[in-house]
Amino acid sequence: MLNLKRPDVMTTTDWLAPVIWEGTYNRLVLEKYYRRLNITIGLAAFASGKFVDQYLKQFIQSADKHFMVGYNVIFYILIDDINKLPYIELGPLRTFKVFYLANEDMYEDFNFVNTKRFSNFLKECILHEVDFLFIMAANQIFKDDFGVETLGTSVAQLHAWWYFKNIKYFPYERRPKSAAFIPLGQGDFYYHSAIFGGTPREVLAFIDHYLDGITSDTKNKLDSMFESHLNKYFFINKPTKLLSPEYNWDLNFKTPPQIKHVKIAWQSEITSWL
Repeated sequence: MLNLKRPDVMTTTDWLAPVIWEGTYNRLVLEKYYRRLNITIGLAAFASGKFVDQYLKQFIQSADKHFMVGYNVIFYILIDDINKLPYIELGPLRTFKVFYLANEDMYEDFNFVNTKRFSNFLKECILHEVDFLFIMAANQIFKDDFGVETLGTSVAQLHAWWYFKNIKYFPYERRPKSAAFIPLGQGDFYYHSAIFGGTPREVLAFIDHYLDGITSDTKNKLDSMFESHLNKYFFINKPTKLLSPEYNWDLNFKTPPQIKHVKIAWQSEITSWL
């Protein structure tokens, strides 16, 4: 059903999942509901190489200021060089856990290896510590409150580059032999791997899907992208909540009138074809 407060944007998908924009939710009502539950939210970020040097400190500092303010939060930082971990003094209700990602085999796929390790951390520890979990890339800066309106069983982020474009241009995996294959003419939205989340078990379900997909593609001598498998997963298993591009906007682009408040600025590296 169209939200009359935002008639300029889509606020509900074909499968009746809400699309969250500024003005489409009542923060006070949501706060009243979630405060009673005494929830804990996890925020996991992978940090390696230049992501540690250039982005990690600013990411954590901005998340400490804007992510789920007033709620119990555990930051899970997965890092390949603990010596580069910046010292950051966190605010109240925030705790910090570090997982070491050892680069044991330079010939293995980086995303696959680290996601596999994260799967183990999730099963052994995180699954029992938080009620909701977000996975985010570290090359982002929180600019405004990222609150409980984003919580859901399965949460997907609409990609800022592709939201305003025709579906026929979406960079889905088009090779039929790939586990991430989406046929031409099919698909809903293009989702960004920089942010996704939900309940820990739902996050784990996607990770298992991704690991199985990469294993299958490797056997078929195919290289495939993490984001392609994320889009395939959400194509089959529709997310229960979608975050509008306000929650992850690329400031290299002119901000359209539909974007009222940028919640997170994504620090993209613009490629030559854009």
